[in-house]
Amino acid sequence: MTPTRRRRLYLVLGILAGASLAAALAFSAFRKDVTFFHTPSEIAAGKVQSGQSFRLGGMVKTGSFARAPGSIESHFVVTDFAHEVPVSYAKVLPDLFREGAGVVAHGHMDARGTFVADEVLAKHDEKYMPPAVARSLQHGEARTGLKSGGS
Repeated sequence: MTPTRRRRLYLVLGILAGASLAAALAFSAFRKDVTFFHTPSEIAAGKVQSGQSFRLGGMVKTGSFARAPGSIESHFVVTDFAHEVPVSYAKVLPDLFREGAGVVAHGHMDARGTFVADEVLAKHDEKYMPPAVARSLQHGEARTGLKSGGS
């Protein structure tokens, strides 16, 4: 092998090694930043640790919403019709938030078993629901005989 070809080979191998290392670091960073979506049934099954940041999805239980007088702090219950999780949120709720509607909240579980939300997202129209929530609600509907919302 001539010296020129050897240098080119080392250059190509160096570029491939650098690109591979960069891709591995990027995938590692993405994996750490991913927040998983969990239903109340998964939380009841112990799939989430206290303090772990994740997304909670389900329906806001009818009759569960309460707001502290003189405060924007609100409390409500998210259900998948099989299990329920109490939620605490200390910011302004979205305009589309209402009881009986789908919701996705981002936050963590505290030591008392309450989900402390940092962000609450309400479904944006009457037909949309995250697929994972729709599947879990269908399973809950089959177990409880309740019909999930949507249309």
